[in-house]
Amino acid sequence: MSRTRFLVRAAVVAAVLLVTACSADPGRAPGTSARAVAPARLGHALPDDPVRMVLPATGAETRWTQGLDVFGQQVTRAAAATCADKSGIGLPQERVPVAFIRFFELPDLDFIARHGMSTSAEVPTLASPSGAVRAGSATEVSRCRAAGTTASAALRDLYVPLQQQWFAEVVSLRGDPAVLHVLRGLPDCLAEQGVPARDEQGFMAVADGRQQRAAPADLPATEAELGDTYATCMRPVEAVREPARLRLRARFLADHADEIHELRKALVPALRTAERRYGVPLVFPEP
Repeated sequence: MSRTRFLVRAAVVAAVLLVTACSADPGRAPGTSARAVAPARLGHALPDDPVRMVLPATGAETRWTQGLDVFGQQVTRAAAATCADKSGIGLPQERVPVAFIRFFELPDLDFIARHGMSTSAEVPTLASPSGAVRAGSATEVSRCRAAGTTASAALRDLYVPLQQQWFAEVVSLRGDPAVLHVLRGLPDCLAEQGVPARDEQGFMAVADGRQQRAAPADLPATEAELGDTYATCMRPVEAVREPARLRLRARFLADHADEIHELRKALVPALRTAERRYGVPLVFPEP
């Protein structure tokens, strides 16, 4: 499933922006100092209402959403590995590691200010089968991959359709007059911080370019500096958007009352059952 750095994933909302391009950048403002990125932690506490995990309205709530997304991916892999272990076969190594992916449509500014633009907590590694295995045939591998997909679909079907509708509502705020008004001040703030960008997408392009060009030893400080800049300049924007999202969610919950009732009743028990069955911890990034 393709990912975006600007929102969540392309399959959720077709209108999301993919921000990975590099751009010319004259560099940091003279005299700026950089700090190292602080390490993030893992948390285990669920929200008091699973709605806050599935339908986030604040940046901090997206920590639960990221954990839920990672949990589904881990269940997919664990169920496939269980199938392979029972069959005595090995599965091809996964090319892309599971990671917590930020939701920049709902930016977690406190987390970004503390940990930079990209750094997050490490996803726990799943235990590997200890028995001797042989290489599986294409049919065997496909069967076990399908078992993994089926296992995660049993969880995702409980919340993803409703979540997709919610993210579409969140994106609709881009055209809100109050949001558009406050965004007009973003270029000046970014310029004061030494970032030549006309909008948030432009900042992401500059940030991507700086991180790609940074020497490995300088990358943590570069990420920290960019995180500080982004958090500083986006706080006035989030001061407008976050209350708007909370109001929007209240209406969304009222409009989908029956689905919300089922979500609250079924999701957490299903997650706990999957934890026990597949040995996958449900964890969340924390500052």
